[in-house]
Amino acid sequence: MHIAGRTYDAKPDPASRPFVIAELGVNHDGRIDRALDLVRSAARAGADAVKFQVFQAERLMSRDSRLAAYQRAAGESDPVEMLRRLELSFDELGDCVELAHDLGLAAIATVFSLELVAHAIELPWDAFKTASPDIIHKPLLRALADTGTPLIVSTGASTPDEIMRAVQWLAPAHDRLAILQCVSSYPTPMEHAELDAILALRAMCELPIGYSDHTQGIDAAFEATRRGARILEKHFTHDTSAKGPDHAASLVEADLARYVARAREGARVAATTPLTPSPHAIKRVLPIEQDVRDVSRQSIVAARDLKAGTPIRRADLTFKRPGTGLAPFELENILGSITTRDIEADTPLTRDTLAASCAVAS
Repeated sequence: MHIAGRTYDAKPDPASRPFVIAELGVNHDGRIDRALDLVRSAARAGADAVKFQVFQAERLMSRDSRLAAYQRAAGESDPVEMLRRLELSFDELGDCVELAHDLGLAAIATVFSLELVAHAIELPWDAFKTASPDIIHKPLLRALADTGTPLIVSTGASTPDEIMRAVQWLAPAHDRLAILQCVSSYPTPMEHAELDAILALRAMCELPIGYSDHTQGIDAAFEATRRGARILEKHFTHDTSAKGPDHAASLVEADLARYVARAREGARVAATTPLTPSPHAIKRVLPIEQDVRDVSRQSIVAARDLKAGTPIRRADLTFKRPGTGLAPFELENILGSITTRDIEADTPLTRDTLAASCAVAS
């Protein structure tokens, strides 16, 4: 895999250092001036890349959407209003990419909606990334892979079968693909960091493996690269006490600099005395991930009002949160099915909304 002129393969390499991504996410609070300041701060801290989230609230959230527990704990009360407040326009994202490149940083984007891929590719991103809940979003994964840009896939709250199925979907992009171990809990207690799952994924996939780190502090940096993580992603902020969903689980500039140093130290150790997978190294879904798995996965959703007896066409459908309806990968199975009742626009489709004779595959 090549990102911004650097090569990463499935094995630790003493000649290459780990690729550390400062995840700005929504920690810019929807302000372009703050986003640009965070890009500068990430460069001073020694990060290799900055990452942004590309979303539009109305495209991502259905009428059934709800907040995750950690978002409610951060003081949020409405999921659509929260995301609307935290959006950056494509023009603003373009300014961030330009500054990142001027400072020698790679620029990476997590795209959350299929419809936004065509707009995202107009900017010179060095890689795309998918959020953990979208491991089941076959249309989005395929669309991002088809751009020809390197793709990083996160695997929080995912089973081994779900991961390997996604890897199979992305087989044509194998040489541009990396997988990140992740625990989808914000923040993740260190005792639940599941670092040995890095070893499990290395055994499962002949791909570069990394770690999307939601723990607090910097301790996981060394331990992750010690286990062969080639890519690290860490949330980064201007103030861990600021109001917003991700600030508390993030690092400020001085701590990110220490994080980068510890990651490189772990990589040096791994290159000379590598760890190998053991029977105890497993990838699993933890109980603390279940809330995010339910809330943040996407479903197939009605894009318009549908009357009972309507044959389902592709133009009738979109994908939105939460994951309470049919999964996006089931799209091909339901086209042509007949609705069993009236379905309002922006409502997730479920099995009982389709004629029994057109039941979808499991």
